[in-house]
Amino acid sequence: MKKQKEEKKRFPVLPMICGLFLFLLAAAYAGGIYYYRSHFLNGTVIDRVDVSGMTIGELQERIEDYMLRIVERKTDGTAMEEDIQGKDIDLTYASTEPLQEFLETQNIWTWFLPQTAEHKTENLLSYDEKKLETEIRTLKGFQNDFAVAPTDAYISDYTPEKGFEIIAETQGNKLKWQDTLDTIQNAVKSLDEQTDLDKEGCYQVPTVTAEDEQLLKTLDRLQKYAGITITYTFGDNKEILDGGTISNWLHVDGFEVTLDQGQVGEYVAALRKRYDSIFRSRTFQTSYGREITIDGGDYGWWMNYEQETKELTEMIERGESGERTPVYYQTAVSYGTPDYGTTYVEINLTAQHLFFYKEGSLVLESDFVSGNSSRGYDTPAGVYGVTYKQRNATLVGETYQTPVSYWMPFNRNIGMHDATWRGSFGGNIYKTSGSHGCINLPYSIAQQIYEGIEKGTPVICYHLPGTEPAERVMEKGAPPEEETAPEAATAPEAETVPEAVPEAFPAPEEVPGAAAEQ
Repeated sequence: MKKQKEEKKRFPVLPMICGLFLFLLAAAYAGGIYYYRSHFLNGTVIDRVDVSGMTIGELQERIEDYMLRIVERKTDGTAMEEDIQGKDIDLTYASTEPLQEFLETQNIWTWFLPQTAEHKTENLLSYDEKKLETEIRTLKGFQNDFAVAPTDAYISDYTPEKGFEIIAETQGNKLKWQDTLDTIQNAVKSLDEQTDLDKEGCYQVPTVTAEDEQLLKTLDRLQKYAGITITYTFGDNKEILDGGTISNWLHVDGFEVTLDQGQVGEYVAALRKRYDSIFRSRTFQTSYGREITIDGGDYGWWMNYEQETKELTEMIERGESGERTPVYYQTAVSYGTPDYGTTYVEINLTAQHLFFYKEGSLVLESDFVSGNSSRGYDTPAGVYGVTYKQRNATLVGETYQTPVSYWMPFNRNIGMHDATWRGSFGGNIYKTSGSHGCINLPYSIAQQIYEGIEKGTPVICYHLPGTEPAERVMEKGAPPEEETAPEAATAPEAETVPEAVPEAFPAPEEVPGAAAEQ
């Protein structure tokens, strides 16, 4: 019985709770209706300004107290802040009537449901555009003493340690006017509390970055030049051309790299000036124990400037390293001093006597007859090289043809040859009955020299006062005065002399097809 009574007492509690809940719910609903009679529903946006839960008065107060915080970038990439006050730009609502209309026409009966209401007005929110622009211009990002423009990535100058390398771009902190103006205007119109100019893309940016494909290709080409090592060997001397020098010959225009051929040519000209020995004076130790200086002649190293410049340029353009031998018009026996080596024919024009040395050892010596000095046919002094050699040639002149067995020209059409028509050699024969410039030799001497020399063998002609021969009586059957160069012999044409050849040493003239003795 007691149990039944207790259950009867508990039963009315549930209806009471439900009733209380409904009461509270109704009260909350009614309260919401009352609240939103003066407040904008959640989700209400007027001219991009979110006015959810705000009264018109609160919205006006927000405008009166409005401040826009502007986040900017320092030169080190960190952030800094500046602000613009609404009162400084005369920010206000022109009229509250449209706001009141939006408030009165909203459906407050469904205030508890999700709402989306966007309203637009004509110039309801206003500000002084000139004052805003003035405020914006005072931002640090527009001040020359603070703002730094960005820099493009670029390729460094050459260094021995790294060659060329890319120097990365810098971002700087200089603002773009129009983008900054648009961003801040939009923030003000939306009554945003903060805007980040960096995130909004308002800063000037580099046009070329370290990842730029064209920049990387340019770097590859420059590094190709930087890695070149070309070695010239001139006897004991080496000339090394590497990236340190070549880098100074490069012109970079944007992403285009060109090699200055003019500077390549200057480099070759410097090598030629340093190592060419053609047309230069030489010190010579004679067989008479006296050291003399010999001028003249066309013997020696003679670099082909134009061809060497061309081929060196092509080698550099290919990015090729290695040993290089210059292109020559003609070569000598060795680099350095002396360049004529130890195998040569020594001709003392004063003594009318010659010596033939082979690898430093005297092979033979002999008297000879040189050019007729009384008729102006003196054999020129100087250092020359054997142009070629020929057996059984015919010396041809205007009025004669004379066969010889051994023909060895060395100075254009002047050469050494046998002269079987002569009964004697040496002495002073050359003064009145000499040749047209050639060195007339006894048959056996000419034969031995012919067999011992090669094309290019040096022939050293000189005058040495104090070695004059004693007077001789001309033997009967004196040699004919007229001698000629070989009919079948054709001397190779001489190359054009390089510009650097001193004027005091004229270039060899072109040798005619038939070598006529002078």
